[in-house]
Amino acid sequence: MESEVSVWSLIANAGPLVKLVMLLLMLASVVSWALIFQRLQVFKKARRAQLAFEERFWSGMDLGQLYREVNADPTPFSGMEAVFRAGFKEFSRLRQQSRDADAVMEGAQRAMRVAFSREQERLETHLPFLATVGSTSPYVGLFGTVWGIMNSFRGLAQVQQATLATVAPGISEALIATAMGLFAAIPAVIAYNRFSAMSDALLKNYETFAEEFSSILHRRVHSSEKGTA
Repeated sequence: MESEVSVWSLIANAGPLVKLVMLLLMLASVVSWALIFQRLQVFKKARRAQLAFEERFWSGMDLGQLYREVNADPTPFSGMEAVFRAGFKEFSRLRQQSRDADAVMEGAQRAMRVAFSREQERLETHLPFLATVGSTSPYVGLFGTVWGIMNSFRGLAQVQQATLATVAPGISEALIATAMGLFAAIPAVIAYNRFSAMSDALLKNYETFAEEFSSILHRRVHSSEKGTA
């Protein structure tokens, strides 16, 4: 209990600029943790949705039926489901308008690329903020520490006899800023690296699915073209 009181008293007695640095680092840490929990939910949901959709897609269900079920689902489209919906919708629309198989495939693939880009943007939202907090917080804390130590030594000039007791409080106040910088940076760096890996894995799966789905559509459009020939 005494250590807690002493730490809070050191923060309370810190200079205005050091207090501002601590406040900024505390806000950065709070926002980082909020984003970490929010991103965890997003990635868990995306992973579950991917597995569920893959099971339905590869179950042998007719693609038209699957597309109708996806459209009937009131939940927002996301992930692999969004790529499938965009590709099949454009494929069906172009097949009704054109007999050029290459043009149909090009349009469907373009629609899937657009959906893929949107999913990439959705998964990577807020990751730059975590990267920024992780890379800058230690330096912001160090700035507060340096400034606090400078003020401590400046105060020593007005004291005739400098002792450890006169120097220690000021240096301790300053070092708290560095500790807070590390406290904000370490979780942000770990979360950024973890979420980047999870995002890359999901996007790789989406990309692989888009290629496999393109192959299925390619066979379908060319088989129908041969049937009408």
